[in-house]
Amino acid sequence: MPMNDADARATGAWIAPLVSTLVTVPLGLVALFFAGLSPMACDSCNEAEADRFDASFAVAFPVFVTGLLVSLALLIISWALPWRVRHSARRVGFAFAAPLAIVLAGMVFAGLLDTP
Repeated sequence: MPMNDADARATGAWIAPLVSTLVTVPLGLVALFFAGLSPMACDSCNEAEADRFDASFAVAFPVFVTGLLVSLALLIISWALPWRVRHSARRVGFAFAAPLAIVLAGMVFAGLLDTP
């Protein structure tokens, strides 16, 4: 039974997920580090500013962590897709979307955070 071209094994299918992993994991760790340090921005705040900041951080940080988990899921999907030619475009798309999800999560985090 002959295989058609779409079911042939894709050579170099590991490249996009590998590059994405090498970009996404350090980017996610750095973003998590800075998001974790963000409460120190309000060390010298008065009581009202500190209350507003704490309330916004209580919402923003779980949203940020959810964005990191979405990025991790996209990365796992890029590795887990079958290494066939017909999945090459999807694999590259998921691999490309993983670091973008971290950037988007950071932007949403910064937007939700009420910094003094």
